[in-house]
Amino acid sequence: MTTDPYEHDAAPALHPFPAGWYFVASRAAIGKRKLIGKTWLGGRIVAWCDDAGAIRVADAACPHLGSDLGPETGGRVRDGRLVCPFHGYEYDIGGRCVATPYAPPPRSARLDLFETRELEGLVFAWHGIGGREPRWELPAPGGGADDWGDPEFWSVRFPGHPQETTENSVDLAHLRYVHGYDAVSAAGPVEVEGARLTSRFDFRRSHTVAGIRLFAWDVSAVTHVHGLGYSLVEVREHSIGMDTRLWVLATPVDGALVELTLVSRVRRITRPRRPIVGLRFLPAGPRTRLMNRIVIAAQRRDVMQDVAIWGRKRYRPRPHLCRSDGEIGVYRRYCEQFYPGGRVCGGRGGEPVSASIDPGDGRRDPG
Repeated sequence: MTTDPYEHDAAPALHPFPAGWYFVASRAAIGKRKLIGKTWLGGRIVAWCDDAGAIRVADAACPHLGSDLGPETGGRVRDGRLVCPFHGYEYDIGGRCVATPYAPPPRSARLDLFETRELEGLVFAWHGIGGREPRWELPAPGGGADDWGDPEFWSVRFPGHPQETTENSVDLAHLRYVHGYDAVSAAGPVEVEGARLTSRFDFRRSHTVAGIRLFAWDVSAVTHVHGLGYSLVEVREHSIGMDTRLWVLATPVDGALVELTLVSRVRRITRPRRPIVGLRFLPAGPRTRLMNRIVIAAQRRDVMQDVAIWGRKRYRPRPHLCRSDGEIGVYRRYCEQFYPGGRVCGGRGGEPVSASIDPGDGRRDPG
């Protein structure tokens, strides 16, 4: 049996755990499983929900004697309390030890808790360099949630880094070259304000099944990046009049692997502007659900094309850019704020990010 030499490659040149909000799990997954344990940013965490619906994320090590509190070890939730599998210490949603089976609970026994936020049923926890408090909040998408269909989820793990995956938000040239998009063009400059980066672009693409062209998409997209673990892409498909939201959530696992989770939602399609092949006779609810599955299947295909590259690429702290590379330099400078000292650690010597730009033909259009 042969082994892929790139599988679980060596640690990247970038600092493995930049500051930010990172995805833990969906509320639905935590509610269904009661207790979730996972490796997250180089450590073990647990997430659970109490009887009142409050969700908490904590370091998985019990303050008593260090047992892992996850379900794989035998940890469980009872009456809304997290119960250690080693000596039965019970912790409430505030992280306090409130009971033991054999003695009064020690007052000093408290879980190491993470700042936690929930957004559209997605649970995030804050990772701060040196234990620093959150520096920004994750804004809720505009508009009501009632007219949006249920989310579709998909995730994949591979050797990589969230800065490299999130760089796709400004790397418009690869949309054409890797994914086959047509007429790709920036719809304005990249905007940066603190931890927020916004990019806008237009493109066209075809969706085919078994060689049969089912859809021709005419798309305008706006990507909202808030740190390197959270990107929300708001998409307007003009020919149908369809709105979608795609969350791209890159979470470092252990310093070598990254887990990329896609979450897709489609606004309820009641009156499409043109007939949708195979869907014209479906009611709005089933039509919306099926379109969402089509959308996330297309995004899954794109991501797997990227994974083949991300999992084998090396970070270049001084890339040789050409004019058609657009705003990669702007993006790299934006990323510096999420690392120790406010600078990206690049290359073997930890040199700061810089880039040389070849004048090329002077074109701005990455298509």
